[in-house]
Amino acid sequence: MDSILEKLKPMSPGQEEMLEALTSDEYEIVGLFGPTGSGKSLFSVLYGIDSVLKGKYERFILSRPVVDIVTGRELTAQELGEQYYEIAISYLRDILADFLEWSKVEELIKSGKLLFADTHYLRGRTFDNAVIFLDDAQNIPPESSIEILMRIGRNSKFIIAGDPVFQKPHGMERDGATVMREVLLGEEKAKVVDLGLKDIVRPGARRGIRLLIELRMRNRPLNESEKRVIEAARIYAPDADVITVVEFIDAKKQFEITAEHVPDALIIVKEGYLGRLVGRGGERIQKIEEDTELRLRAVELTLDFTNIVRAVHPVSWIYKHIVDVDFEGPYLAVRVKSDEFGAFVGQRGFHVKFLDAVFKKLMGVGVKAYEVAEEEATRRRRRRR
Repeated sequence: MDSILEKLKPMSPGQEEMLEALTSDEYEIVGLFGPTGSGKSLFSVLYGIDSVLKGKYERFILSRPVVDIVTGRELTAQELGEQYYEIAISYLRDILADFLEWSKVEELIKSGKLLFADTHYLRGRTFDNAVIFLDDAQNIPPESSIEILMRIGRNSKFIIAGDPVFQKPHGMERDGATVMREVLLGEEKAKVVDLGLKDIVRPGARRGIRLLIELRMRNRPLNESEKRVIEAARIYAPDADVITVVEFIDAKKQFEITAEHVPDALIIVKEGYLGRLVGRGGERIQKIEEDTELRLRAVELTLDFTNIVRAVHPVSWIYKHIVDVDFEGPYLAVRVKSDEFGAFVGQRGFHVKFLDAVFKKLMGVGVKAYEVAEEEATRRRRRRR
């Protein structure tokens, strides 16, 4: 039988790394972490089924939490009955539609080579000669993902996938995806693949992520200073679609940020509305500054967060040396050329700590900085083209 994996063509560097990790015999555990639309489920399911069809493993066990989107509660197979398996089958149909005839999938299910396992009822079971795939790990407690990891038997491979940023349950500080990623980074025979916004290839997913980020920003609680800016913007720029305002005066004091060009607060507007907020000659935002007695800057919300880094970083020219800004697990990773890495980080790391404080307040994600050699910088620029 021809390999169904041959039909799968990686469309980004992250997807290439993901496929290499899945197909490598070097790793017993593979963790895939990143946003929806980056191929985590597709690659994992195709690998699992392909491995069973080839006889490399005897079974493919798929475990995926079913969550009530209204209450956020994880539902069990016992509660849902047959509906649990109908949901699982619909999930598989969507993934496999362009890769495998459904009759072959049904044969695997009937023969017991493809199993659906509820995350609640795995204690006491052991999976030998199997591929075990835990999807949407961000929706379960860390203890449940560890429990599945403990079920791995002889000649088995465990794959865990999750989104520790965009699909992470609201208010959950330590979700299963975040914790498992940390655990696997130091585990032998384990490989962690971090996928970012650049790896999103599914149609509509990029727009969906952008809208999700916008929704979260609009719903974030505002302090009194931020509310004053919003109110002043409604008066002086009523046709500007302001998403949110983030004020960081205390962070500037804490990390000794004294550069005059660093604002006291940042206004985030919807794409295409920056001119309406600022005004033709800057008169609108100047009025808002006078009214609030704050130094302000405004940027449009896009999926390129370089503009936000540029707007608040204490070194005005540093953006010219930023190679890449993208998500890496639960963090925003900023890669900077080696020559100017020190200027980006700042003395005692205060510049990065300041950025970290701003992004945590704005989006609930921290910031990490990485030094990039010129050769890697060139490769990354070519990949983006």
